[in-house]
Amino acid sequence: MVRFLLRLIGYVFVAAGFVALVIDGARSIANAGLRFMPVSEALIALVQERYQLIQPAIERNIHPWLWDPLLLTVLRAPAAVVALLLGFALLWLGRRPEAAIGIVTRR
Repeated sequence: MVRFLLRLIGYVFVAAGFVALVIDGARSIANAGLRFMPVSEALIALVQERYQLIQPAIERNIHPWLWDPLLLTVLRAPAAVVALLLGFALLWLGRRPEAAIGIVTRR
């Protein structure tokens, strides 16, 4: 059941990554220059006012260093790349385990 959920969420992230890639490509063609949507803009579009509450919550509950070097770098990255990487990682985690014992085909 967990593998199914990991694969399902992974496919959703891969699809979202391809959609973001197409949107970024259309924006780049329209602007005659490279343009991509960072993860921060995607989060602002999804959660709106709650986006401003993410930084204080992480600094207060987890650790202040997690916000500044790590999460700010991820938030500046292109949303398509982050979604594709996260999706492929979830698909890799949800793959079927390989058989430990099999038939040897070499002689």
